[in-house]
Amino acid sequence: MSNDPAAALAATHREDWGRLLALLARQLRDLDLAEEALADAFARAVARWPEDGVPDRRAAWLLTTARRCALDTLRRRATLARKLPLLITDAEPDGDPLIDNEEEVVTTIPDERLRLPFTCCHPALEAPARVALTLRLLGGLSTAEIARAFLVSEATMAARITRAKKKIALAGIPYRVPTDAELPDRLAGVLAVLYLVFNEGYAASAGAEPIRRELCAEAIRLSRVVVTHLPDEPEALALLALLLLQHSRRDARLDASGRVVLLPAQDRERWRADEIDEGITLIRQAARRQPPGAYLLQTAIAAQHASAARAEETDWAEIARLYAALDSSTASPVVRLNRAVAVAEVDGPAAGLALLAGLDEALPQYHLLPSVRADLLRRLGRYRESIAAYDVALSLAGNAADRAFLAARRAEVAALLNGRD
Repeated sequence: MSNDPAAALAATHREDWGRLLALLARQLRDLDLAEEALADAFARAVARWPEDGVPDRRAAWLLTTARRCALDTLRRRATLARKLPLLITDAEPDGDPLIDNEEEVVTTIPDERLRLPFTCCHPALEAPARVALTLRLLGGLSTAEIARAFLVSEATMAARITRAKKKIALAGIPYRVPTDAELPDRLAGVLAVLYLVFNEGYAASAGAEPIRRELCAEAIRLSRVVVTHLPDEPEALALLALLLLQHSRRDARLDASGRVVLLPAQDRERWRADEIDEGITLIRQAARRQPPGAYLLQTAIAAQHASAARAEETDWAEIARLYAALDSSTASPVVRLNRAVAVAEVDGPAAGLALLAGLDEALPQYHLLPSVRADLLRRLGRYRESIAAYDVALSLAGNAADRAFLAARRAEVAALLNGRD
């Protein structure tokens, strides 16, 4: 445990924000108040820990401080008499668990965290609001980061999150896991949110770090909780398998200098074999239940990459077939983009380029579209067009590592053009 206050605070925010917020939200029954109180607790830690030292139980300290901040807020609102009973739930034992046994409370938070995504993903909320709210509350992303992920302004995203919180409060949306009868119908929304939380960690939308491992780990952890509740649900099994397979490559995705390493060039000895094995086992369990859903198809694609001992042994024809099935079932422009990459490996860059037609309108701010187009144009020897496409990709990329990668590729194509001229 670090004794450096700044490092300790950063680690605690990364590791415990979602856990602490989930518990506070259940006790307070007010997401806004819970988030405000936890933010205040972190602010007090910034002031206190350098002077008093880092507490042995950092999360417990923050939890108790956040609760006291919440009580202060309620007093200021002159509604303490009405709100205080909401701080204690029927399931609590006698006494105050935050004061009497803080450490036990902190260690039991995982069950609480399942409540938060089901609350944030309630059908009464619009789909974009569900994802944004979960990323904000559970993932701890800033409003600016979420806005970039959604390709909207920060003000628009702030308003969206605020409206979602108000709707939860005004509609009396319960802060609980749905009943067994409700759960299957509610599952799709939760899986979609976990998938997007993982994606934000897998390919950060902005900042210097291209991978946010804590978000990936949180999405995987919550997916495990869902699978524990629904062990026979194929899409839940498939999503967990997909996340494990994708995350298994994290140590090989950047070189020693932090530069992006594309999948074919990655050192496969650095892939996590235990996570790949677990993912393959989960795929087999999910595949016994038909018909295959979108997550199972994506996982089958990831498994093709994971099972190839060398990049040259990748079965691109099977991957292209799976992407065709996924494209047919989802009509997703991102799936079409990935399908184009696979088709280019099988039938050549011209065939892949043809599949990109019409995607600009659907993905106007997605830097990977012009990036893929630039690479295919390069392979076709159309260097000037490739450079122009790289320029577009560079203007859209929000992550520093992605921009560095694209700039290097653009320079390579420019050198080819100059050599030809």
